[in-house]
Amino acid sequence: MNVPTDSPSAPATGPAIAPAPAPVTGTDAATDPGTGTGIAITTATGPTPVLRLTPDEIRRHSGGGLAALLVDAVDDGASVGFLAPLDTATAASWWRGAADEAAEGSREVWVAPGPDGSLAGVVTLVRGGTANGRHRGEVSRLLVHRSARGRGLARTLLAAAEAHATATGLTLLVLDTRTDSPAERLYQGTGWTAAGTIPDFAADPTGVLRATTLYYKRLG
Repeated sequence: MNVPTDSPSAPATGPAIAPAPAPVTGTDAATDPGTGTGIAITTATGPTPVLRLTPDEIRRHSGGGLAALLVDAVDDGASVGFLAPLDTATAASWWRGAADEAAEGSREVWVAPGPDGSLAGVVTLVRGGTANGRHRGEVSRLLVHRSARGRGLARTLLAAAEAHATATGLTLLVLDTRTDSPAERLYQGTGWTAAGTIPDFAADPTGVLRATTLYYKRLG
């Protein structure tokens, strides 16, 4: 599931990552951002840098900024596949698996650095792997650190994933999120359509079963 809540908070203080390369100025990533290349998504507050990570870069940051984002999401109550408390080692292990998927070409990862170089947000795109599903992808792990919310990063990261999906031939995107979560406002406001709700689909980090809403978006 995804938890891109963007509520105002204090400046980011997460683990630092290497600064992104100089971004290519543009309104989206449709010009093919390329692996490990910086781009700029223009928002109401100006260009926001987004970096698509290589598999090696995902592994390099798996135990630092990426793990911190996942731990923070679980601490905040997000249903992202883990129960609380989530330790850094387990979170890092998940990201190393994501790096392996990136190396295979089935998952892509974008991050948004904060003003101080810390990792403020992340989104991944999982491409359909079956012969009859290669036209679609799933937006997964859209996470913004609590200390970096209120800046539109969730919308920026989502736009980068959507634009790249369009540029690389995908025609349909899907995702799921906890029903009645703040994340739903983002998806409803960016052209996503609710396909239905499944009761008791997944447990929140405390172990309580919650409903999940499925969304889709046609591209092109």
